[in-house]
Parts: sequence; structure tokens; C-alpha cells
Amino acid sequence: MIETISTKAYGTEAAEAPLDQLGIERRKPTAHDVEIDILFCGVCHSDVHTARNEWPGTLYPCVPGHEIVGKIVSVGGHVSKFKVGDVVGVGCMVDSCRECQYCNEGLEQYCEPGMTGTYNAPDKHLNTHTFGGYSERIVVDENFVLSIPDNLDLAAAAPLLCAGITTYSPLKHWNVGPGQKVGVVGIGGLGHMGIKIAKAMGAEVVAFTTSESKFAEAKRLGADEVVLSKDKEQMAAYRGKLHFILDAVSAEHDINAYISLLRVDGSLALVGAPEQPLPVAAFSLITGRKSFAGSMIGGIAETQEMLDFCGEHNITADIEMIDVQQINEAYDRMVKGDVKYRFVIDMASLKEEK
Repeated sequence: MIETISTKAYGTEAAEAPLDQLGIERRKPTAHDVEIDILFCGVCHSDVHTARNEWPGTLYPCVPGHEIVGKIVSVGGHVSKFKVGDVVGVGCMVDSCRECQYCNEGLEQYCEPGMTGTYNAPDKHLNTHTFGGYSERIVVDENFVLSIPDNLDLAAAAPLLCAGITTYSPLKHWNVGPGQKVGVVGIGGLGHMGIKIAKAMGAEVVAFTTSESKFAEAKRLGADEVVLSKDKEQMAAYRGKLHFILDAVSAEHDINAYISLLRVDGSLALVGAPEQPLPVAAFSLITGRKSFAGSMIGGIAETQEMLDFCGEHNITADIEMIDVQQINEAYDRMVKGDVKYRFVIDMASLKEEK
């Protein structure tokens, strides 16, 4: 039987209940586990959807958080990749089957039986469900732990574990680089990372926004050009000009308007998650042999590659730091789009709470 240790956390007991302090059990490290004292945890829109059961299937009590940065405080007897004192990260998954074709290809996020999410997933060790990073500590198999580059600000690096890899993976998969004109739709938690990473990859970046007030901001983030997507003339000027589009919008929008901007053989990859299906006109695709695709985070090796890339190019998220006691207000602000561009929780605020 696996021993456990009581841990302070912030979570919710029901969809309509606010997040508050609660106690959870973490396993004590087994042979290949590392125990991480959590320093910072980013706040993803997925946290809101899950805590409020907007994506049906939430297991309660729910402790969200999958953008985790912390320091290792203990290791299991067979751990070889990390040592006590290492600064590490944990992203959206903490395990997978490790045997299927996708796990063997380093695509654990597409594990055939299903990856083990950092929260709200079956916990094979304790026969309960997993709890995320809004907590004092977390215990994770070393194979799902990542190294954080020394030069990055730790709080601002936390969102790289989800927002960073969610945008890096499709940009890398579709070979974005010099000589390409790349569109990024939406300048938010995902989109602002997409602009930074695509620019660092050497592409010419065109940002699309519904708000003129974000023009200067998009340029600051690295966009070469900014387009007001509500302006038909501005949109028409880019028809057939883009090699690739990263669509980071989670609200309903006209996907065909963006597909029309692709060159022949161009691709649009959706990383936002609109609640309703997006109608795609057949002739938007077949008239230019265009592709409409989707992408979800990245495997462990690719996530480490992304972190190293961000370390090399000094890329982090634009964040607003909060105490864990402000999380309910932060959720409400996120729903309104009132954050530039990612909340990050200083977990010292939880440790100080009695």
C-alpha cells in the first residue's frame, strides 16, 4: 500500500461552488517519483472550464493547475534524471500507457488508452483522481518532469508548460520558419505566445485581432503586421498570402474567412477550443488544396525542446501574478478577457495561509 501525505490545496467541491482551501492526499515518492515543492502555477482557461464543469466530466473535489514550476525536495530510490534542488516543471500530463505506438513515438499526448492528465484524471497509484498545481506540492514520475532553463523568470515560465507547448508544437510540426508568412489569430493567453514563438522561428508574423486597441500590443509582442479582422478590406489584402495560420480563438468565429488567406497547400491549425462546431465550406479547402487541422499540447520530449528553445530566445509569457486567494476573481476576469495575458499564482500565498 502506498503511503500518503496530507497537502494543502485550493479547489472546489462542486461546479457552482467557489474555489477555497481544502486538504488532499499526495503519495509519498515511489522508486521513480520526484516530490516537487510548487513555487508558481499558471492559470489556464481549461482550469475554469473544468472547475465549473463546462466540459462535462469533472471529478470533485477538483484541484486545477497544469502549468507548474517548482523545486524538487525529495526523490525516489531509482530516480536518475533529477536531484534534490533542481528547478523543474510539470505540464498537462503526469503519465501515459508508455506502450502504444504514439507513446513510443514521443506523442504521449495522443496516448491510445488516454494520457493521465495532471488533474481530473484517474490516479492509478491511489485509486482516486489526480489533483493539479493549485497545491503546496506534487509527486510526479521523473519521466513526466521537465527541466526549466536557468535564465528564465520562473513565474513567467510557468505558462510555457501549457500555452507555450500548445503553440510551439503546431508551429514546429508545420515547419514554420524563415521565408514564411504566418498568421496568428487572437492575441490572448495562447496567441501572445504564438506570436513570440513564430517570430523567434524566423517567420514573418501577421497578427489578427478584432480590436484596434491591440495593434500596438501585437507589435510589441513581435508581430510584423497587424490586421483588424472585422475590416473586410484589410482581410482581403492578405487573401492567398499566408503559408500557415495558428488559430488561438476559443469563441465562435468565421473560420472560412481565415482559410481564404492561405496560399495553395497552406494549413490552418486550430488550438483554441470553441464551444460550438465551426462550419467549414468545402470550397474554402478544395480550391487551394488547403488543410484545416488541430493540435493539442506536445509530447514530453517536444515540451523539453520548447523550453530549451524559449531559454535560448529568452521567451516567457506576459503574466499578472496573483495570490491563490484571488483565484475566483481571476477566473471571472479570464472569462471577460481581462488579463494580459496569463495569471500565475504565487504558491507561497497558500503555504502562508493557515
